Amino acid sequence: MTTALLGFERLNYNVVYAQMGRGKTERILAQAMSAVAATLAKMAMDVCLFINQNFSFISFPAELTTGSSIMPHKKNPDVFELIRSRCNKIQALPNEIAMMTTNLPSGYHRDLQLLKESLFPAITSLNECLQMATYMLQHIEVKDGILADKKYAYLFSVESVNELALSGVPFREAYKIVGETIENGTFEPGTAVNHVHEGSIGNLCNEEISGMMNDVLAQFNFQKVKAAIEKLLAH
Repeated sequence: MTTALLGFERLNYNVVYAQMGRGKTERILAQAMSAVAATLAKMAMDVCLFINQNFSFISFPAELTTGSSIMPHKKNPDVFELIRSRCNKIQALPNEIAMMTTNLPSGYHRDLQLLKESLFPAITSLNECLQMATYMLQHIEVKDGILADKKYAYLFSVESVNELALSGVPFREAYKIVGETIENGTFEPGTAVNHVHEGSIGNLCNEEISGMMNDVLAQFNFQKVKAAIEKLLAH
């Protein structure tokens, strides 16, 4: 019944093999969680950076931010600050498990029960982080016209170099020409996005990426597990 509920194909028939897998299985799971947490923590850091007044690329409704204890104008991204910290903590989990199991002899030992104290709360915490991030991003507001600010003009220097190169100017010479205009203050960038090849900023191929993700998720056969659970509950 446990095998069916967990969605496994068959039992681990050899008890020694099953015991020797303890700690290893938890560590593999922790490494996968750590990878998800690393991505989430990096995104949370970007949000915390880009919401501040030096960038002001994004914002959130007032009810999803908190005020400063002293500065009336501030809208602090507390949710993402806590997501960042939680996810950084989860990234330490594989090492914590490794240290708890690294010098154990073969067989079962009471040390292994302490794995649960770290692993199970981390699973709950990561799920909560994903739920919070999903809710927050459903309410994110992205500022329009960011690149119209003159301080971002040099982002388009490569576009200018490429435009000259496409017109027949050798790349090295085009590079020098654009560099000189930047130095003497006469650089006038074009702001059109000309990149439309696959994976570029003008063609991110999000549908293809989603398709690849769905292919990976399908390998876990969640529908089979769900059907097995429903069948057991029916009995």
